[in-house]
Amino acid sequence: MRPSILTPRFRPGRQVALTWSIPDSFGGMTGALLHRSRAIVRLGGRPVDILTLDDRLDYADVVRELRTAGELIDGMRLVNIWDWLREHEARGGQNQPEPGHELLAAAGDVVEHRRDGVVLIRERLSAGSVIAADRFRADGSILVTDRRDEAAGTRRVVLYDRDGTPRRSWGSVWGVYRYWLDQILEREETFMIVDSKTAARFARTYRRSNVVTMHVLHGSHRTADGSSLSASRRSVLEHLSDFDSVVALTTRQRGDLIADLGSQQNLAVIPNGFDGAQASRGGDRSHLRGSGLMLSSLIKRKRVSHAIKAVARASATVEVSIDIYGEGERRPLLEKTIRSLGVAERVHLHGHDAAARSRFAAADFMLLTSTAEGLPLALVEGMAAGCIPIAYDIPYGPSDLIVDGRNGFLVAAGDIDALTRRIVDLQQMPAPAVEAMRKRAIATSERFDDKAVTRAWAREMEKAWERKHAVSDAESVLARSRHFAGRMKRRVRRVTGGYASLGEA
Repeated sequence: MRPSILTPRFRPGRQVALTWSIPDSFGGMTGALLHRSRAIVRLGGRPVDILTLDDRLDYADVVRELRTAGELIDGMRLVNIWDWLREHEARGGQNQPEPGHELLAAAGDVVEHRRDGVVLIRERLSAGSVIAADRFRADGSILVTDRRDEAAGTRRVVLYDRDGTPRRSWGSVWGVYRYWLDQILEREETFMIVDSKTAARFARTYRRSNVVTMHVLHGSHRTADGSSLSASRRSVLEHLSDFDSVVALTTRQRGDLIADLGSQQNLAVIPNGFDGAQASRGGDRSHLRGSGLMLSSLIKRKRVSHAIKAVARASATVEVSIDIYGEGERRPLLEKTIRSLGVAERVHLHGHDAAARSRFAAADFMLLTSTAEGLPLALVEGMAAGCIPIAYDIPYGPSDLIVDGRNGFLVAAGDIDALTRRIVDLQQMPAPAVEAMRKRAIATSERFDDKAVTRAWAREMEKAWERKHAVSDAESVLARSRHFAGRMKRRVRRVTGGYASLGEA
């Protein structure tokens, strides 16, 4: 059967997602990355490599857990830089004549990290910062030495053969990252989506003719008060043109980016998607009135204490409770808040649960109290399940989905009393009005179905490739005509399924 014209058509090339790490209790950014990758595999028929740059030593366990939870599916591969380098011989000639470093000795100021009883990392710390590190292969041979001279402000990283011979050296660990990407991508045409703002600082410097780089802004690019650019994003924001495409999750954020940084030719808007087919298979939804749900990391930015206080205050008027799923450093403080308010029977902290999203189908309402977001996937998924959102009107996301009083409720950011009133209002609404609100929430979520979102990614990848390889104004009219004809041919192939015949599955 010929594929539908609505089926996503991706340009031939490798699909790669680059991020810093996969945390144990990951939040919205990593969840969105994994979800998008599954959609590209499932709907676009393209395998996806997820590449990480951190020093976790238990990625084999992480892969098993992600597969068990359904987060990794066939066609998705998780690859860590240091694990890959441990398994592959260094390639390329020696790029420096200097010798390697003297290895760190097991001593009181050196911390060792082991896997299966084998030392794979030794680190020396000073004032809490790593000033020297040795990474080893599983056979005990030295892989990489990394030394910092803080006084001189210099750094030197050396890569070794299995016999201990220095093969490559760099003045920054970013040099290792570039070397690794060159090795693993092998000059294949590649579309690399960078989700992590930490990884983006490096990725903007990785410019290769065969690699289209695309950065997704998962959170607000402004400070909490909206007065200036976020310090943690500034180095990337001021060099957005270094990426072939920069993707905001909402039209509102794209407009703010242009207002803050000037016109940018490479800005696109693609929201987080959700599996509409899976949501429709959820069967009858029996929403338990008065039951709230919150999916959130327990960190300062999420303001989970606001949700707890609002439920506590609302419970004086109506019968409500809330289940909160997520982990974070503020859990002890939140537990103390719950005890002090005397709402242990109404507020439940469940920790991280990969299946938490399935509970939207039974919950009456969901709360979102963050200081800022990109476009929370949980908000879309909750609405798709008919769970009524009550959210602070923050940048960005809630106001892009919620029409106050129609398909949910928008509340002035930080106003706990208003949040409380909306929880009470919902419980006092007649059942037919609540059911109508649920249906409108479901209808709103359909704009974010994976099929539409994945098609948008395929289109933006094509546009980004064309921008990257566009001919200059100085080239001849004939060259530009040929380029235009080629571009039209590629678009026809994408729409008609012609790429599938090129053996690029």
